[in-house]
Amino acid sequence: MNKTVNTPISNRYDFVYFFEVTDGNPNGDPDFDNMPRTDPETSQGLVTDVCLKRKVRNYVDEVKQEALRYKIYVRDGAALNEQHRLAYTANNLKPESTKLPKDEQKAREITQWMCDNFYDIRTFGAVMTTDVNGGQVRGPIQLTFSRSIDPVVSTSFTITRCAVANKKEDASSDHTMGRKSTVPYGLYRCHGFINASLAERSGFSEDDLELFKESLNSMFEGDRSAARGMMSPVRCIAFRHEKKTGNTRADQLFAKVKAELKPELRAGNRPPRSRHDYVIALEDNLPEGITVEEWVA
Repeated sequence: MNKTVNTPISNRYDFVYFFEVTDGNPNGDPDFDNMPRTDPETSQGLVTDVCLKRKVRNYVDEVKQEALRYKIYVRDGAALNEQHRLAYTANNLKPESTKLPKDEQKAREITQWMCDNFYDIRTFGAVMTTDVNGGQVRGPIQLTFSRSIDPVVSTSFTITRCAVANKKEDASSDHTMGRKSTVPYGLYRCHGFINASLAERSGFSEDDLELFKESLNSMFEGDRSAARGMMSPVRCIAFRHEKKTGNTRADQLFAKVKAELKPELRAGNRPPRSRHDYVIALEDNLPEGITVEEWVA
């Protein structure tokens, strides 16, 4: 087995992830007829952290096929109590309703087993305090909401059908099937954080980090649908700290990454329709102890 598999990362990372959507709905809001999420005051598009984490989980599940250490905890149809029960069975313990084992060492073994076997738990963390208690884990990787660089305009289209369910419907002139909402274009920016101390506790390794980088490149490929339009990664600028606890604040590093419309578009008052309408630039006066990595090919 590759020795990096169980070697926790030893460096803190902060990263800026850019992705784009063209003629699609990147993250509909079920409370508002699945319209694309927007900031009501600025009209900038929003995508939740949960949405991106779901895509990472789906990518890992697809490429690893539940291989050892790469099961996915939060997935469709999974009964969480049954997931936790696996840890008790593996450690020859019987669960007590809503409680971890009284023996602290055994309690830690239950939670650690969940980290060791489920990629998304040791990556994003989990609260596993259900009837079969698996404990709590603070994940080393955290994401913010993604926000579009410029305002987006949500457009709703009526969808019709030519086929009908019965003759009575065929006699009707109304063949409306539903509505589809999209944004013409949006370049979204997400901030991410990787905490090396939390990685040590959960067992998030260098090997896990490489898989996470892969997911940032490819997670949209297995998630294609007509509703989402064309979603693609654009760029990911990662700041690597020499110190485990970090060499400077994340906000100071993020401020060095600028994404702006090209002057000719701004002057012509033309809305963006491509990543090529933007300039993404990184200032070169980085603090001591910080190196830059590009995570999107």
